[in-house]
Amino acid sequence: MSTQQEAPQDRIFTVPNSLSLARLVGVPLFLWLVLIEADWWALGLLVFAGLSDWLDGKLARILNQTSKLGAVLDPAADRLYILATLIGLTIRDIIPVWLVVLLVARELAIVPIAPIVRRLGYSGTLPVHFIGKAGTMCLLYAFPLLLLGDHDGGAATAAKVFGWSFAIWGAGLYWWAAVLYWEQTRQLVMAGREAAR
Repeated sequence: MSTQQEAPQDRIFTVPNSLSLARLVGVPLFLWLVLIEADWWALGLLVFAGLSDWLDGKLARILNQTSKLGAVLDPAADRLYILATLIGLTIRDIIPVWLVVLLVARELAIVPIAPIVRRLGYSGTLPVHFIGKAGTMCLLYAFPLLLLGDHDGGAATAAKVFGWSFAIWGAGLYWWAAVLYWEQTRQLVMAGREAAR
């Protein structure tokens, strides 16, 4: 029995990839539901997205179905849900523009990493940090709570408080992960320079 983790395969048709694709297909539907204020349906879809996000990673490891496609689909689905949510909640005046700018700026801050890593000869992407995953999960908890907080009543007030708590933690962790990705990239660049000597 090998103790080393196997490298991702070039498989396309796997159970985890199917879950990630289902999440991707749900993104425009989710945005439409938010915009027409079908909040309960939107929340249900977001819960499905969150559960399938957790489940696809778990199944990939249990079934030994990790794949290069899955390594791209999973974070892409996360980012698209976050973007769709930001658009919908901003249009509905549930979240302020500064939060959108903060989160989009983080995404733009890590865009140059992929070409740098490829130029160094690495074909894949950097591994996802737990901090980044935790930030994403906080944001995916925050947005439905903020959506619920847009309604009336004591439960809505509590949802808004918890939603903002998750949003602030999520944004902080999201940026912390960006710093970690840049540090990892810097280490790869330094290692490449050392190897070239």
